[in-house]
Amino acid sequence: MTDLPIGIAASEGLVLIALSDLNGGKIDDLIANFAEQFKFKDLGIGLEFKEKEQLTKFFQKARELYPDSVLHTDRVFASGDHVITEWTFQTTLIQPFYSGLSVKVPVSLQGASIVRIDNGKITEWSDYYDGLTSRRTALASFFTEWVEL
Repeated sequence: MTDLPIGIAASEGLVLIALSDLNGGKIDDLIANFAEQFKFKDLGIGLEFKEKEQLTKFFQKARELYPDSVLHTDRVFASGDHVITEWTFQTTLIQPFYSGLSVKVPVSLQGASIVRIDNGKITEWSDYYDGLTSRRTALASFFTEWVEL
């Protein structure tokens, strides 16, 4: 039997289920865990979403660009209505190389997510990691408007 209050265990479980849905490509199930009003921030590439449709497109595009990506949960901390996860992201990129060749580049980076739960739904989610190491600029480019100066 656990000594955690039921609310903390449920919050932790909700985040772990969401991460499992993300790894399994179950984007609709993942999005269903978010409240109607929420904020999702990917601070590694500087994106923020407040609409489920845009967040769905973000996760779908990430899956398309990085089909073999895996997010390993290293540690989980829960306190009150917040859950913090430390994780390791791994994927393989195919980069152009000399004379039309390509090379597979393994990417592995550590990061953390801070999630706020309210009434059994995710209301805030912030991802923190090194954006340059992640090599996710291609993903960010689909959601960033270019402004000509």
